[in-house]
Amino acid sequence: MSVRTAYDPGVPCWVDLSSTDVPASVRFYGELFGWTARMSDDPEAGGYGQFYYGDQAVAGVGPVQQEGVPTVWNVYVSTDDAAALAGRVKDAGGTVVAGPFPVLDQGTMAVFQSPDGSYVSAWQPRGHHGAELVNEPVSFCWNELVSRDVEAATRFYGPVFGWKPHTQDMGGFAYTEWQKGGESVAGMMAMDSDFPAETPSHWATYFAVADLPATIAKARDLGAAVLVERMEAPPGPFGMLLDPQGAVFSVIQLHEHA
Repeated sequence: MSVRTAYDPGVPCWVDLSSTDVPASVRFYGELFGWTARMSDDPEAGGYGQFYYGDQAVAGVGPVQQEGVPTVWNVYVSTDDAAALAGRVKDAGGTVVAGPFPVLDQGTMAVFQSPDGSYVSAWQPRGHHGAELVNEPVSFCWNELVSRDVEAATRFYGPVFGWKPHTQDMGGFAYTEWQKGGESVAGMMAMDSDFPAETPSHWATYFAVADLPATIAKARDLGAAVLVERMEAPPGPFGMLLDPQGAVFSVIQLHEHA
């Protein structure tokens, strides 16, 4: 199992859901993935909690922070110096939306916006390092930037996180794997015409599952909309879902776990 206790700087380490209806989101993902939620009773936590699969933390969940903001999955990249990272964000033409600021005694976070419009968060750990289980069924296994301006995104994310782009032709479209230390840590693709015109650049989260058709069927029964039933990709077949609160996420049956 892919159990993690630490993440190198520049590696995505955590995902969390900002929800317009936290109890409903807890029910949906609990039934879909078998997660249990442990919500903090600390008033300073602002209603935030963590999803667990067994005894291992796999994701976070909390209320949206502003009126009118939709339910969305957020991606966090590990850093050992959030303040220095914020400086690189500004140098690369990005915007520091929030932070860096301490989160209880667990670490420091910040939220940035890239010139391509996408948002990403950074996490400098102290007590909480990130997801304790990854790349296994019902844990996150991949994060992918779907961008309206891949050139602007490349100019930003490369120097900010120390990523190097490795782009290949994937059956007629260009797909970039962001690499850190020779290892692929995230992906990027241009947004095509299948996306609604109002959809902004965004980070997409993939969760590994053991049985794609069964997961898609269960999600539909639980009230999710199926945006992509099944599509083949080198790592395995995947589908794209819209949860009942409006957050988009993908599920993938990895060949290595088949």
